[in-house]
Formats: sequence, structure tokens, C-alpha cells
Amino acid sequence: MAELRHSTAARASNSPAKRDSDASAASSPFLASPSTRGSRGGGGGDDDGKDAHRSSPLLPHHHHKRVHLLTSPFRSLLALEDPRSAAASSSYRILLALLALLLAAGIFCAPLLWSRLNTPYLCHKEGITLHCPETKEPPSLWENPRAATTSWKPCAERRSNEPSDVPSVNETSGYIFIHAEGGLNQQRIAICNAVAIAKIMSATLILPVLKQDQIWKDQSKFEDIFDVDHFINYLKDDVRIIRDIPDWFTEKDELFTSIKRTVKNIPKYASAQFYIDNVLPRIKEKKIMSIKPFVDRLGYDNVPMEINRLRCRVNYHALKFLPDIEEMADKLAARMRNRTGNINPYMALHLRFEKGMVGLSFCDFAGTREEKAMMAAYRQKEWPRRYKNGSHLWPLALQKRKEGRCPLEPGEIAVILRALGYTSGTQIYVASGQVYGGKNRMAPLRNMFPNLVTKEELASAEELAPFRRHVTSLAALDFLVCLRSDVFVMTHGGNFAKLIIGARRYAGHRLKSVKPDKGLMSKSLGDPDMGWASFVEDVVVMHRTRTGLPEPTFPSYDLWENPLTPCMCRA
Repeated sequence: MAELRHSTAARASNSPAKRDSDASAASSPFLASPSTRGSRGGGGGDDDGKDAHRSSPLLPHHHHKRVHLLTSPFRSLLALEDPRSAAASSSYRILLALLALLLAAGIFCAPLLWSRLNTPYLCHKEGITLHCPETKEPPSLWENPRAATTSWKPCAERRSNEPSDVPSVNETSGYIFIHAEGGLNQQRIAICNAVAIAKIMSATLILPVLKQDQIWKDQSKFEDIFDVDHFINYLKDDVRIIRDIPDWFTEKDELFTSIKRTVKNIPKYASAQFYIDNVLPRIKEKKIMSIKPFVDRLGYDNVPMEINRLRCRVNYHALKFLPDIEEMADKLAARMRNRTGNINPYMALHLRFEKGMVGLSFCDFAGTREEKAMMAAYRQKEWPRRYKNGSHLWPLALQKRKEGRCPLEPGEIAVILRALGYTSGTQIYVASGQVYGGKNRMAPLRNMFPNLVTKEELASAEELAPFRRHVTSLAALDFLVCLRSDVFVMTHGGNFAKLIIGARRYAGHRLKSVKPDKGLMSKSLGDPDMGWASFVEDVVVMHRTRTGLPEPTFPSYDLWENPLTPCMCRA
């Protein structure tokens, strides 16, 4: 083949047209002279000139400049230069070495590149199982990483030198009767507020009635859940509290039914002055008055600091569950810490994804068309005024998710926990109602964290039987086990979560409580181009300061979630 190429090139170089082309090429300022070409080739000028001409039949005339500007190895590779020359041989070796290096690098990087191109969106879903990469467990996984930067202690208890200013029976301004509505935690807040307004008006408080809730359908009484004796005795120097309606008041039914004996239309988050101006005169006139509704009817920043301290005193010291509830909760917490045979930390997860919560949120969640149609029908039935014709719900759902106002799904909280560093061996206690979607909805969370249990799995049916008489007692068990956990994680707002976080802040700043930033999480979870490493970094950075430390409050801040300003002081 080399001889054939040489003879063909020699014949082509003797043509008149070729000689004219060579003459014009020699005069070009961008091409080297024959002598120069000869010196580069290492041989005589004539031979080098012939070598240069040999390449010319392969390319048209207007490519000459580009050919001579190419380096020797590339001219050789393109058969523009004789590979037998010494320069070409050396260049070939260099080129082959570079190609070998590139090939080795390609072979080494190919698996990584292929893996990167085929990396699933955050996690890989296989049926109802979610597979996420394991992450490195950080040193502060089970403790508050910023605990050393703060030093606060509880100080809501009554000071030893603080005199009692409780009015006598004859000096009381009257009696107030409260209907504590809702579930356990809403009732707890109502009781704290009832003590506070009794103090504001120098009135006597009749032991609050726990009103039956339409959702919980529970008929528990105060004494079925809380230690009444401790409650009354602990607050005896703050407010006068009696167990029942006085005997001299014969029209007891009026406190439940009569409008004449009821104070209504109290605005939400009313000020202390509102009660003094509008409620106290009626109590003085009627002697006994019922106040309802009584949900969030006392503000935070529009009442004296001492009143807020009193509310904390009631919440953290006066309200104690019955001894049998406390004992059972201690057993459950101990079993959580000994599930591996050795003492291990455990996480408490408050999972709010019941059908009622999903429906009330008016958010959109993953599911089949049938599930979405059933949820739409449920919302239309339960909240017809909000549902209307349903046409406005989709943009509303998107907006709420961006603002972080939607409950986290079990699969979403599973991915967040894995990104924070919790492994499949993490012991998790779940406090929740019946999860909407059942086992299929819980599967991603349970498969990723198999050591996930409820109180029904920790205790026998016989042990829980005494508490099943009152739904509120079961909620109290969840409350205490979450309170005693090493790490508490919430998935949505509500009284349960904020009371737990507030109590953990008050009890000790080293307790870690994670409150996911649902707004930023929705952005990261909804980014189709985000890889696992970037997601982990975002989650860790977002939640570095969301670990439940006491924080300075600001106007209208919820006292139950952050009791720092009125109820804690420097250690």
C-alpha cells in the first residue's frame, strides 16, 4: 500500500496543473519554503518537497494552508505525511500514548458517568418500597448540636418569697365555668387559659369540663386524665379552684344550656383588658357565668408577663397525668430504649396524615384517580363552603405546598430522615391516628425504617385495655412517650406537636426536636434535576438551626411552642 500511494503521488506531481499549484503555494506567506520543509523533515530538500507534493492529491487546493498548519502526528494520522519519517514515528508514539491515556481515563470514568446518568430522582422506588442511599451518621444525630451555645433554665414556678394574693370566698368576684373543647392538647391549652383569666378577674375557677369532641367522640372527665388534687394544691396560692359547682347554685343546667348564663363572642387572642372590661361586669352581676367557646380566647403579647408565667406554671407543673398513665408511659419508653438488647436512643415521630387532616388541608397528594375522586367527594361533604365547585382547589393546593402548609407524607418524611443521617437501624416510635391510605401509604416509611413501632406493638392488649375506656388516655400515652424521646420529629403543625416541642424546650435545651421546613422541602422534593448529594446538603443546612432550642419570642408568638421569654431565664 505504501508503494502504491508513492507511485500515485509521483505521477500526480508531474502534471502541469500540479506544478502551477505548487508555484502558487510556494509564494504563500502562510506556508513554509521548500528548504524549511526539508530541514523539518530531516532529509534533502527535493525529497521533502516531493513528500509535501505527495499529499496534495488527497486534498483540494483551498485546503493546503490547513494541511501544512497541522502538526506532524495529525498529518500522519490523516495520511498526509509519510509515517516512516523519523518525526512522524516519534509523533505517532506521543499520539498513541495520549490516546491510550484517554482510553484508560474513559474506561475508569465510564461506570461513574453511567451511574450518574442513571441515578434515580433522589431515591429509587420499587413497587411500594423506597430505596434511598445510606448517609454518613453525623456526631450530633441524637443530641442538639447547638446546645452548648445557650444556657437557659425553667423559671415559671412560683417564687418562694412571692406572697399569695388569692381572694377569700367572700371576696371573690364570682365563679367562671369553662368548657374545654377539642382533643387532649386543645383541652390542655384551654385549662391553662382558664386559670389565667380567673387570675385576671380575681374569680374562682370551677374545675373545667372536658367537652365531648365530635371527632374524638370521647366522654372523659378531668379526673379521668389529670391528677385533680395536685392541680388544685399546686395552684392554691395563684387561683382558687373548686371541684364542682357550688351547692347554693340550684340551676346548674343553665351553665350548659342557658344563653343568660353564657358569655359568648369573645374574640380570639383577646387581651387581658377585654376580660376586665367586658366579662368581669357580667360575672359580678350573675355570680356564676359559663364561657364558651373557649378555644384560643386569650392572647400572648397583650397580657401581663406574670399571667404568661402562670400559664406556663399550669402547663408544665400543675397539669400532671394520673399515676397509672405516667407509669405505663415509662414502660413504653423503657421498652423503646431496650429493643436491641442494649440501651439505645429512640426517635418519636408525630405523623399527621389522618383522613380528616388530609381533607382539611385541601392539599394535593400522590394517589390514584379513584383516591383523588373519593377525597374530593369527602371534602365537598365535610367542607362545602370551602370546596365550592372545586375549580379553585388545584392552584390553592400548589400555593399551600410552596408555603409549607401541607402535611408531609410518610414517604417524604422517610427521605428527609435518611438525608439527616438516620439509618435503617433507627428505633422509631410513631404517634399517629389511622394513616390515610393504610399500609400502602406507610410502606415507604416502614420499609426504609423497619424498626418502626406504635404503642399497640410495644404493649399487649391486656396492658392497654384500661386506657381504651378513654381515647384521651391513649393520646396521653403518646404525649408522654414523645416527651421522653431522645429526638422528636413532627410532620405538621397542631397542638400536640407544639406542646411537645415547648415542653422539651422548657425541660432541657439539650433535647433535640426537629421541625422540618416544609416550604423549602417542597422545593427540593419537587426539583427533578436535584441529585441525592445536593438534596442531603440542602436538608442538613436547612435544619441546622431547627433543632428545638429556646428562642427569643416576638409579638403574637405561640407561647406553647416557645416558652422562653416569659417562662425561662438564664442559667
